[in-house]
Amino acid sequence: MNVRVGLGVCIFKDDKVLLGCRKGSHGENTWSFPGGHLEFNESWDDCAIRETKEETNIEIENIKLMGITNDIFKNENKHYITIFMKANYKKGELTLMEPNKCEKWQWFDPNNLPSPLFLPLKNYISEYGKIK
Repeated sequence: MNVRVGLGVCIFKDDKVLLGCRKGSHGENTWSFPGGHLEFNESWDDCAIRETKEETNIEIENIKLMGITNDIFKNENKHYITIFMKANYKKGELTLMEPNKCEKWQWFDPNNLPSPLFLPLKNYISEYGKIK
């Protein structure tokens, strides 16, 4: 098995962050940021922009590195390095673009996140503390 590179985007709008409830893949029924796999020759910013648009139909700006986690999914026999980027909502109507991968999108107070959280997000909070 290879280690894969995932990227999650913490999008802020009106002091809230966007989370989706995952389905149809590892981490099913957990909450996570929009994101996906980093593609060959793709910058972190470009990946954040692409994945956000593909999954939510919204555009982001002010993209910055937030942190990196080492995520081992024992039950699924998967290993990811996850890059967390933060960004601000720019424009667009929030739309569930991939209903086979996500049940719904919802804005949350970063101090009152839903549970259960996707493993990389849990690891991020354990490593870095609260989302800010």
